[in-house]
Amino acid sequence: QVQLVESGGGLVQAGGSLRLSCEASGRTFSPYGMGWFRQAPGKEREFVAAITWSYGITFYADSRKGRFTISRDNAKNTVYLEMTSLKPEDTAVYYCAAARAPLPLRSRDSYNYWGQGTQVTVSS
Repeated sequence: QVQLVESGGGLVQAGGSLRLSCEASGRTFSPYGMGWFRQAPGKEREFVAAITWSYGITFYADSRKGRFTISRDNAKNTVYLEMTSLKPEDTAVYYCAAARAPLPLRSRDSYNYWGQGTQVTVSS
């Protein structure tokens, strides 16, 4: 069984930066890809960014491209989300997820494992 633990969330002023981390644990961990999603109060969980585990191919939601950067450290079983120029509308719970199979990484349905989330709050 794979467990995902997010960290790095917090309160930041608009224009600031945060780096989220997601560490995976389990007997064997070799996903097809890892993703970040977020969910604001009263809204659906939405795609933020994803990365393929072997080749590091990245995908971004159009509205986040340029401000957010996803990366991974295979040796540490960790994926990161670097967020810059944060805006109040980026406030949400951010979730890390892992996908076993080569399915579209922009879709929530492609993911088999989810973390519990980390709160990001951006004040204006």
